[in-house]
Formats: sequence, C-alpha cells, structure tokens
Amino acid sequence: MSVPEIPPGSPATAGSRKDRAYRLIILFGIVALLGDVVYEGARSVAGPFLFTLGASAFTVAFVAGFGEFAGYAIRIATGYLADRSRQYWVFVIAGYLMIGAIPFLVLAGSWEVAALLLITERIGKAFRSPSKDAILSHATSAVGRGWGFGIHEALDQIGAVAGPVLFVLALAAGGSYRGGFALLVIPFILLLVALLFAWRSMPDPAGFETAAQEDALAAGGPSPGRHLTLYAAFTALTMAGFVVFPLLAFHYKAFSIIPDAEIPAFYAIAMAVDAVVALMAGRGYDRYGLAVLLGVPVIGLVIPFVAFSPSFIAALAGAVLWGASMGMQETILRAAVADFTLPGGRGFAYGIFNTVYGGAWFAGSIAIGALYMLGTVYAAAFMIMMQCAALPVLWETLREQKRMAGRTAGT
Repeated sequence: MSVPEIPPGSPATAGSRKDRAYRLIILFGIVALLGDVVYEGARSVAGPFLFTLGASAFTVAFVAGFGEFAGYAIRIATGYLADRSRQYWVFVIAGYLMIGAIPFLVLAGSWEVAALLLITERIGKAFRSPSKDAILSHATSAVGRGWGFGIHEALDQIGAVAGPVLFVLALAAGGSYRGGFALLVIPFILLLVALLFAWRSMPDPAGFETAAQEDALAAGGPSPGRHLTLYAAFTALTMAGFVVFPLLAFHYKAFSIIPDAEIPAFYAIAMAVDAVVALMAGRGYDRYGLAVLLGVPVIGLVIPFVAFSPSFIAALAGAVLWGASMGMQETILRAAVADFTLPGGRGFAYGIFNTVYGGAWFAGSIAIGALYMLGTVYAAAFMIMMQCAALPVLWETLREQKRMAGRTAGT
C-alpha cells in the first residue's frame, strides 16, 4: 500500500521546512560559534598584542580597518563567483579554513607578521560570508528573516564571548598572548568537524527556498533601486563613524584604564550584549521593519562620549554600547538585504552591500585613528558628525520604504 503524498502547501510540509530551517541555522550557528572562539579571541587582544610588538595607535587602527575592508571588499568577487558557480559550500569551507591563520600568531616575531596573519583571517571571511549569508537567507525564509539571522548571531556571539574569556583566563593565570593563541588550535579543529556536519545536513541550500517565494518577490512591485541606494548611503555614514574595538582596547592599554587581563573581558562583555540585542533586534525587525535601525546611529552618538573617557565605568559603558550596536548591525542589515533581493543573486548582493559596509568602516577607522593621534576629542567629534549625517538618510530611507509599500499595494 502506497503512502499518499503530502500536498506542497500542507501544514506538515510547512512544519518540515521549519524543522530543516532551524536545523541548518543552529548547525551554522555552532560553526560560527567555534570560529568566533578563534578569531574574536584574537581580536580582543590584537591591539595590545600589536602594541607589545612596537605598533603605534595609527598602525593598530590601520591594520584593524584594512583587515575589515579586505574582509568586505573582496566579497563582491566571491559573492559573484558563488552565484555563478552555485558552489556556495566551496566558498564557505575555504573561508573557514583561513581562520587557521590565527593560531600561527604564536610564531609572529614582529607586528608586520602579526598584521599579515590577522588580515589573512579577514580575507577568509570575505570568502565565506556572502555564501554563508546566502545559505542562511534561504533557511530564514521559513522562520522569519530577522529571527533567523538573530538566532545565528546569538550563537555566533557565544563564541565571541568564549574566545576573549579564554584569553582572560590565560593572562590571569600568568600566561602570555602567545599561549592563548596556541590554545586556539582546539576550537579550530572542532570548527572543521562542525562544518562537515552542516554541509552534509543541506548540500543544496539554494533549493530550499520555494519557487513561490521567488515569484512573489519578483512580482512585488516597483524596483527598490532608490531605496537600496539610500540604505547603502546610511550604512556607509553610520559605519564611518563606528570605531573598531582594537582601537578602544589600545586606548585602555595606553592610558592604563584597566589591567591587561581585563581587556579581553571588556570585549567578552560587548559580545554578550551583541548576542542578546541580536535576538531582540531580529524580532523587532520582523515586526517593525527597518525602523529598528534607528538605534544604530543613536547609540553611535553616545559611544564617543564614554568610550574614550579615562574612567573605568565610562569605558565599560562604551564597550556595552559598542556590543549593542554590533548586535543590531549584524542582524538587521543582513536580513534586509535578503528581503530585497531574489534568491539566485543573493551572494553578489551581499558582496556589494558588504563592500559598502566594510569600505566605509575602513575609511572611518583611518580617519578616527589619525584624529586619535591628535587627541581623543577630535576622534570623538568625527564619530558624532558621521552619526548625525546618517540619521536623516535613514529617515528618508524609511519614508521611501513606505512610498514603495503604497505603490505596491496599489498595483
């Protein structure tokens, strides 16, 4: 006796899609968690470590900013190639393998070698991120874009907390930065095992999103060209005024605001806040849309007033606000790109968008680092100016979104 087929639109099919979506999101979250243990652990001490090797404040800001820029700029090419080849997993696996550069920091004898290894890891992120986001965009279509990306970001940040905590414990126990880097070999090996399971769970992620969803988006109304241009302009402005954490860590070290062993703890706190805010922002995006992004420039306006303060409490507040802003950025910015693009071109779309994101962050980092050398007040003034410029652009983006919704409803 044959088993009757389940109609495509039945509740059972919908439930199965959700189960498979959650499975992939969680598996990918575990992969990201382990990856973050490695590279976020290293980033939490990158500023002080480069300082011990003779790097200046400008050099620290340049290395961090250029690493972020490289990690985003190359995504145009990797995203385009991933879409053309449909080999998303190849790019994901290659990118995660490049995280292996971080444990080699134990051998770095100069700031130039250390900078090269740190930048190599960021280039690896350029390889994996467009494809990873494209894969996640298919899965999150079944559970809500914001919520799905929020879950992934929250799991991701568990690793971002664990990595810095590892260095806190290593330094508190009398160890060194190099000893901490050597320990990162263990989570890197576990990452590769988890990545294998994620790949085997859904080797063809592009086929997950239904044709009906693609057709609905394609017929959704007027082209969102101006809307996306405004969205990109807002992103560029707000990121240009967003300081990189290694410069904050450099500030803590240079002015002896907190002991060396506590600097990774500050980063861990920021990442914990990131995880909590990511879940809240994801739910908020699914319910209220892009309006939730207003929190990014508002928080960005406050950060300069506390982050560069010589006060321990103010510095802690700056780390908390920095983490909150990151939680919103990593969740909402990525979810919105998926909602405005067709499944077949998402790798390239993420590549373009993230190039804007990273390019602006790099340019802003150079400006902030150079101004910091003149005085913290100059760096703070630049950050405030960028966030003030971003607010009206975001407001116009929200107005354009409403106009688009109105035109679509009238068609």
